[in-house]
Amino acid sequence: MLKNKPACNLNPGSRPFVISFQKDLRMRRTIFKLSVTTFLLLAISIAVVAQQSTPVRREIDFVSDTQQPMAIEKIKLRSNQNTRATKLILSEIFRREPCTVYMLGDQVAVGSQARRWTTVDNFLDSCHSKKIPVHALLGNHDVMWSRKKGEKNFKRRFPGDDVINYVSITDSVAVIMLNSNFKKLSGTETANQSTWYENSLRQLNIDPAVKAIIVCCHHAPYSNSTIVGSSSAVQQFFVPGFLRTGKCCLFITGHAHAFEHFRVSGKDFLTIGGGGGLHQPLNENSRSIPDIAVDYKPSFHFLSIERESDILLVRSHFLKPDFSGFQDGYSFEINVIEKKSLVRSYL
Repeated sequence: MLKNKPACNLNPGSRPFVISFQKDLRMRRTIFKLSVTTFLLLAISIAVVAQQSTPVRREIDFVSDTQQPMAIEKIKLRSNQNTRATKLILSEIFRREPCTVYMLGDQVAVGSQARRWTTVDNFLDSCHSKKIPVHALLGNHDVMWSRKKGEKNFKRRFPGDDVINYVSITDSVAVIMLNSNFKKLSGTETANQSTWYENSLRQLNIDPAVKAIIVCCHHAPYSNSTIVGSSSAVQQFFVPGFLRTGKCCLFITGHAHAFEHFRVSGKDFLTIGGGGGLHQPLNENSRSIPDIAVDYKPSFHFLSIERESDILLVRSHFLKPDFSGFQDGYSFEINVIEKKSLVRSYL
């Protein structure tokens, strides 16, 4: 007759109970580890998908002469909802969410007056909310009447930017920002800036992390504007170093309220003073360097640059005459290795 096996002793102090408890604990630990691993893999997958779906900011935007028209300017030049145009341009730049914005002078009509900065302040606040860096340089209007007060107001808005000169690098593109208000600068300041400029060009030209150099100041070395014309001082102090430096491929300025494109010694010079200032007429019979963009003369516009490997795609965006929106306009490519540019299209 078979004897019944004794029932397992499940007393907490018994060995079978300890073994059962240890197995259960190991199983719980295994399940917990699998759950954590699954959660981490899921989180990584979500992050990768989110990164792939979020466009990478590659566009660099440039705008110049966003100042309000002054009464004395209206005597000779015609106004055209200029302050509205400036707000629309800055709103469009913000909407595009570029990786960096460069403002090339004459941000306001009179930089020494704090009340003139309201529109720019609103734009800067919006960009800061999206972590979009905005850099600037000083134009003649920014230091008008009082250089000291103008520079003080400038530094409040752009605390990281030097009022004389500095370098900013975005996506392997070095942008040199210079002060071309030579009538306001002392002889020592002009000499120091020239030395700094030449040293910066040499250092950037041998830096393997830099693919291209863009030089910016406010006053245009070449312009057919009947109001401001070309700046001989910029031709003297800034253009020679730009032309002889291999990586330098584009010189961008404002001051002349128009869009102009010149090519000197195989390198490109742009005037983009269409940020809202009163549009300036051009001398169509000028015997100076020919304007390549002779058929593209919008009243209000800004510039974008995108780097695709060794190619810089340069494109102007203009505000439609009826103020209904923006349209892509004149564009060209620059091969930063071959130092050649090709105009792709213009209106």
